[in-house]
Amino acid sequence: MRIVRYSRAESIRYGIIDEKEVVELAGDPLFSGFDTTGERVPLAEITLLAPSIPRSKVIGVGKNYRDHAAEMGGEAPAEPLLFLKPNTSVIGPNDAIVRPTQSARTDYEGELAVVIGRVAKNVSADQALDYVFGYTIANDVTARDLQSSDGQWARAKGFDTFCPLGPAIETDFDVDGDARIVTRVNGEVRQDGPISDMVHSVREIIAYVSAAFTLLPGDVILTGTPAGIGSFEAGDVIEVEITGLGILRNTARNA
Repeated sequence: MRIVRYSRAESIRYGIIDEKEVVELAGDPLFSGFDTTGERVPLAEITLLAPSIPRSKVIGVGKNYRDHAAEMGGEAPAEPLLFLKPNTSVIGPNDAIVRPTQSARTDYEGELAVVIGRVAKNVSADQALDYVFGYTIANDVTARDLQSSDGQWARAKGFDTFCPLGPAIETDFDVDGDARIVTRVNGEVRQDGPISDMVHSVREIIAYVSAAFTLLPGDVILTGTPAGIGSFEAGDVIEVEITGLGILRNTARNA
């Protein structure tokens, strides 16, 4: 199923995509299940929002592709390298990424995002996928110059609008398949790599994270980006596409 969160008639609703329509759900499926209202709405009449706004946290994993670790000037960490992004950094499809005045270089990082479906603490890698609600696309926007100057990543990765998510949550995505992450800026391919190149798998990441933090329904884990990171400017259109998950599209502007 492809689950969306959207606005219509000045209210926020949830639904399931069925071809060119959305079957409206009675509430947030993370907490209310999949009961429907019986109403169907054309996709063209709704505005898609970020499919999940984490009530708790967004967890990132750094340097989880060897080619990306190499382009950053090092080797991939032996264990997942974790950081946090505030939920205020989350935006949805077609929302503007705002380049802050504090930074001279903002970078895109296309990533597979995992949406947690139930409370998870100290789960094993073998059982990790049982705690997943679904998968979506993320852009782990980073103020690269501030990442270097600060020495830690909270500010560089945590600005408002620095975590685009969407367009939908896919509940049937195969993390062991041959899906690829492709990032484009103004139509030009900048990143193109298979998710199978992850150093630490989705299962391993969930187990590792849950040993440190209790994961709550709606929490989002960003699983790392392949090589090809780079900067973008105001007016640029950044698209992240993952096989089977669609395209997340945002335009950048200056603050």
